[in-house]
Amino acid sequence: MRAVWLTALLCLPLTVPAQQAVQQAQEQSAALTAAAVDSQRRIEQLDDATRSALEAYRQANQQISQLGEYNNRMEKVVDQQQHELNSLREQLGSIEHTQTEMRPLIRRMVESLEQFIAVDLPFLPEERQDRVARLQDLLVDPEVSVAELYRRVLEAYQIESDYGRTLEAWRGELARGEEGRIVEFLRLGRLMLFYQTLDGQEQGYWDMTRQSWQVLPSGYRRTLEQGLAIARTEQMPVMLRLPLPAVSQEVAP
Repeated sequence: MRAVWLTALLCLPLTVPAQQAVQQAQEQSAALTAAAVDSQRRIEQLDDATRSALEAYRQANQQISQLGEYNNRMEKVVDQQQHELNSLREQLGSIEHTQTEMRPLIRRMVESLEQFIAVDLPFLPEERQDRVARLQDLLVDPEVSVAELYRRVLEAYQIESDYGRTLEAWRGELARGEEGRIVEFLRLGRLMLFYQTLDGQEQGYWDMTRQSWQVLPSGYRRTLEQGLAIARTEQMPVMLRLPLPAVSQEVAP
């Protein structure tokens, strides 16, 4: 019976004040729930921010450590560069002193080269003398560095040295007194210098002792023709029977 009465009471419509109280309670409950949700959201945001700040802090510490190591390495590099700079300054001072001493040495080298060409076999005289003349011009040119001047002198010496290891033939003028004729020249290194007239009727050689041209017997005609052909790469190299300086006075074939 009581259950019936209770069910009946619950089924009865609420009065206006009661309805207002229930509605107010529901609104307060919803507000509390929203506030709790908002608080939880802020807590989660604060937690994310804390984790981000902690991660940033760790990264900053790592960067500081790396920068410290980098600075230490850079200090060593700067010290090494400073040492090298001091060494270069010393070397520059030494180079300036060396350059002051090099110019007289280079001048003597050019003079020695000129004297050597004057007493050497008289081949390519104009070319060789022009080379020395250009070096002499460079000696008085203020715009030419000592290094460039030295390189050019060594280059000239190298060319002269190469003459001693080559076989060369060319056509040029043979001057004997007031007479000048076009002949074929044959140079054996800087050991011997021969000539032969274009018609092959006369052969000769430069006598270093007499400092003059001497005529060879006609028996050397064929040998000189072979030598000229070999020098021009028109014939395979063969043994040639030619007079040498030590026996240049013995002209018999």
